[in-house]
Amino acid sequence: MTRKTDVKVSKTLSWLLRHGAEKEGLTLGPGGWAKVDEVLKTSSFKKIDLEKIKEVVANCPKKRFALKDDDGTLYIRANQGHSLQVEDLDLEEITADSDVPAVIHGTYHRHWSSIKQQGLSRMNRTHIHFTPGAPGESGVISGMRSSCEILIYVDLAKALSGEPVV
Repeated sequence: MTRKTDVKVSKTLSWLLRHGAEKEGLTLGPGGWAKVDEVLKTSSFKKIDLEKIKEVVANCPKKRFALKDDDGTLYIRANQGHSLQVEDLDLEEITADSDVPAVIHGTYHRHWSSIKQQGLSRMNRTHIHFTPGAPGESGVISGMRSSCEILIYVDLAKALSGEPVV
């Protein structure tokens, strides 16, 4: 299979594990984990095998997915970006502005007017995506598209204080 196939599998996995599990009859357990054998039974994965899923997960530069073996049963999850409610999603709470070097949200010119008027919104997702640096900086592997036209820097100390962040 080709790189084009890998991209298609990655995008389909992202959709299934972040947004479409219920539509496909797939049950996500705590933390967003789904049994890989159940994923392979969904209509989107009829022609995909376990080795291709392992390859896509291992080679994803943005680390979108995780695999775990629990007593011989293989599970997969999307690491972020869910619009589905996920019980016990593995997130780390930020409690001090020293916890991260920066808090940046990437967006596009077409959304800027709305953001200026209404603030950042999670839209149909369960969280707003931020990164600890700009795309391409060391350690920044996901959280915003490299095509973003505007970077919004959040004053984390002010946000944590409960003051309105303008």
